[in-house]
Amino acid sequence: MNASQISGPQKFALIGAGGYIAPRHMKAIRDTGNHLSAAFDPNDSVGVMDSYFPDAHFFTEFERFDRHIEKARRRGEKMNYVSICSPNYLHDAHIRFALRNDAHAICEKPIVLNPWNIDALEEVQKETGRQIYTILQLRLHPAIIALREKFKNARGTTDVDIAYITSRGRWYHQSWKGELAKSGGIATNIGVHFFDMLSWIFGGQKSSVVNLHQTDVASGIIELERARVRWFLSINADHLPAEQLAKGQRTYRSITMGGESVEFSEGFTDLHTTSYKSIIDGQGFTIGDSRCAIEMVHGIRHAPVVGLVGDYHPLCKVVAK
Repeated sequence: MNASQISGPQKFALIGAGGYIAPRHMKAIRDTGNHLSAAFDPNDSVGVMDSYFPDAHFFTEFERFDRHIEKARRRGEKMNYVSICSPNYLHDAHIRFALRNDAHAICEKPIVLNPWNIDALEEVQKETGRQIYTILQLRLHPAIIALREKFKNARGTTDVDIAYITSRGRWYHQSWKGELAKSGGIATNIGVHFFDMLSWIFGGQKSSVVNLHQTDVASGIIELERARVRWFLSINADHLPAEQLAKGQRTYRSITMGGESVEFSEGFTDLHTTSYKSIIDGQGFTIGDSRCAIEMVHGIRHAPVVGLVGDYHPLCKVVAK
C-alpha cells in the first residue's frame, strides 16, 4: 500500500526521542494532524514530549518498545509510520524494524552510511511493500529551488565554494558522533545535506579529491556534472574566521556559486513539516533519492588524503598554520 492510500490521522512511532532533531519530527507529526503513539530512546531526557504528545507511550528498552509495536500490530492497531532519529549507524536496523512491522519508515540524514546498505534496504522494501522515506529538507527550501532553476541550463562549469563551521565542544568526541564507524565522520554527519543539495542542483559526481580529513575538519574538491566544488567542513571553533570570533559567533556558513554569494539562513523553521506533508501525500523523497549523496560521503570517508597541494579551499590555510 502506498503512503498516499492511507486516509485519516496516521499513527506514528518514533525512535530516538531524546535526540537533537527529534522535536522537529514531533512538531511535524502534530502539525500534519497525526498522532505519536509510542517512542523509544535509551536515555530518558525526553521532557520535550510534553509539548507535543504527553500521552505517547515511552520506552527506554528497545525490547519492550519492540513488543509494544508488535502487539499493537497484532491487535489491528499497527503503526502507519516509524520516524527514525537514532544514531547514524543504527538507521539501517531501525528502517528494517519499521518495514517488518508493516509501517513506512521516515529516516533522518544520512539514511545509511554505505551505498550497499541502500541496495539491501530496497530489497526489503520490495518484500514488505512498505516505503522508505528520508528527510532532504534543503531540496524544499525556496532559495535552493530557485538556484536549481537558475543553474539547470547554465553552460560550462560553475565554480562553487562552500564552508560550514559549526563549533562543537569536547562532548562531541565522546559521543557516537565522534566515532567514525558510528557517525561516518564529519563529512557524513554535518555535510551530507550540503552534498545532496549540490548534486541536486549540479548533477552527479565525476571525481573527488580530499585535501584534509581529521576528526574535527575535512576539506576537498568535488567535480560534479556541471560544477566544481571546493568544500570545507569543521566543528573546531579555532577555524572560525576572525570576524566571527570577534563577535562571539560559533557558527559560520558561506556559499558562493559562480562568484555570487548564496544566502538561505531563513526559511528552515517548517521544512520538516513540509517534508512530512509530502511523505503522507506519497510524494516524499525516497531512499533512492539519497544515493548520490551517500556515495559522495562514503567516497570521502575512504579516499586517500592528498594534502594541501595545488588548488584547495581558502580556509584550509587556517588549519595549516
